[in-house]
Amino acid sequence: MQALDLLLNRVSVGRLLEPAPDAAQRELLLRAALRAPDHGQLRPWRFLMVEGEARARLGELFAQALLASNPEAKPEALDKARAMPLRAPLLMVVIARLSEHPKVPHEEQVLSAGCAAHGVLLAAQALGFGAMWRTGELTHNPRVRAGLGLTVQEKIVGFLYLGSFEGERRVPPALQPADFVSAWQG
Repeated sequence: MQALDLLLNRVSVGRLLEPAPDAAQRELLLRAALRAPDHGQLRPWRFLMVEGEARARLGELFAQALLASNPEAKPEALDKARAMPLRAPLLMVVIARLSEHPKVPHEEQVLSAGCAAHGVLLAAQALGFGAMWRTGELTHNPRVRAGLGLTVQEKIVGFLYLGSFEGERRVPPALQPADFVSAWQG
């Protein structure tokens, strides 16, 4: 796949099936992630792979987090939380590892980890897989953070859902760069 074609046509795929990327393909996904812009060479990221039965355990963690934040959560909402990680055969949790640095603020380190996540999405599409970057309140939930073993210096950038997709990949809507650009006149 040509690089510009990939960049111009990347889309999120919400319904993902087996198979997930295999070990060699995951290695390529991670190699792409590690090429993210990285001021100060801090490598402010790490990745957790969640697959198999661990997806159901993550769903239970999500349900417990929801219940802790909303004791009156309806059973349907808890079931939905439990089912979330089952939407793909592989989830990759992208985590920003923040460190103190005189020239690289935390915000820039989070952005770098976000670029690493985007590298995974692009590499997945280049390999013929579907992917979806999901966030939401669970990325900030203290119970989820603790359950995934995050330290106080870490933040969840997102949950990347990875797998195969059915049918044709959807065509992204045409956007015009001029709608997002203006000239600064000083």
